[in-house]
Amino acid sequence: MPILLVLLLATGVGLRPRSLRWNALRSLLLLSTWLLLYASLPVLSLSVTAVAVYTNPIMIALLSAVLLGEAVSPRQWGWVMLGFLGVLSILRQGTDAFSWFTLLPLGAAALYAMTMVLTRGKCRDEPPLTLSLGIHASFLIAGLIATAVLALIGLETATRESYPFVLGDWAVMGLNEWGLMALIGTLLAIYFIGVARAHQIAPPPVIATFDYTYLISAALWGYVLFADAPDLPTIGGMVLITAAGLLAAPRRTADATD
Repeated sequence: MPILLVLLLATGVGLRPRSLRWNALRSLLLLSTWLLLYASLPVLSLSVTAVAVYTNPIMIALLSAVLLGEAVSPRQWGWVMLGFLGVLSILRQGTDAFSWFTLLPLGAAALYAMTMVLTRGKCRDEPPLTLSLGIHASFLIAGLIATAVLALIGLETATRESYPFVLGDWAVMGLNEWGLMALIGTLLAIYFIGVARAHQIAPPPVIATFDYTYLISAALWGYVLFADAPDLPTIGGMVLITAAGLLAAPRRTADATD
């Protein structure tokens, strides 16, 4: 928040969004996206979470066709189905490996897709700094409300311990932790500004091509930091989803010019 406020004042953009209604809705969708994502991290591996979340380019293509009227040919629908098969490979419903928690990052992907379509359709002329300030303000407000509610209701110890990532007691942070939080905040600000601007000026299929590099990074860092190696069905699902996005994007762009 302080970084964004300094940038807003330095650039003369101003604090008030051009459309408060659409900015608020966009911030609410992104807030819900990150809540679902963070809720999934303690119970799912990083690679599974990343692959489930990054079905969102496929969802963005679908929503863009339905809500924004962007042309999608039968060939592209075939690639969408290929990506869906990748999702099924990861979920493995009906087997011992299936976890209902996988629906958390999938829900996050759906909400994120709605956010990006909204950005392109209703917030195209909004300054990216203002959009980023909106989501960070929603984080702050939601955090304060949740903290107050949890303090008032007084959850039992067993309940807090069952899900410590969300309900655990506040731990005093040292200088290193505060520095890490500042770094994460800075990176998130850059991320939100960049993503907002990208979806304002570029077609969703083009952005999806670059989005899929996140899957490789998540699998790599999950292994390096947590020794979390994805199993064969997860790798297969990752390949199918990535192939669907990469193969669909340039063809859809070409089809749109016909």
